[in-house]
Amino acid sequence: MKMALNETLMEDLKTAMKAHDKIALNVVRSLKSALTNAKIQAGHDLSEDEEVAVLSTQLKQRKESLEEFTKGGRQDLADETNQEITIVQRYLPQPLSDEEVGAIVDEAISSTGATSAKQFGLVMKAVMPKVKGKADGAVVSRLVKEKLN
Repeated sequence: MKMALNETLMEDLKTAMKAHDKIALNVVRSLKSALTNAKIQAGHDLSEDEEVAVLSTQLKQRKESLEEFTKGGRQDLADETNQEITIVQRYLPQPLSDEEVGAIVDEAISSTGATSAKQFGLVMKAVMPKVKGKADGAVVSRLVKEKLN
């Protein structure tokens, strides 16, 4: 049986503490607190999709920070953020390949009957729920634009 995300995080928290791995410890604590906050806001236990959404948000925030650190020439912080991103990705489902996303986009285009770039939003609305947490929105957006043009 698959371990619940919370149990996995608790195990990893203990492991990180024993290993004196500060980065992993901070990331796992931050994920646990983000999930707890989301659970409190929702007023119920989070579904797997809701957990993935919270983790995706955490990943996105770290990727944005990485961009800022790189622009600002702070390689030390960029390296640490890269490690954090790797840790967060461990808890997310395997990302879809461009080919898999492309197939979902093709399916959405045919089901919505979109024929031009003007219907970009319509196609995105059909695709995003299917790839939530499994594909980067920028990749999806690029593929939809390519296929509509």
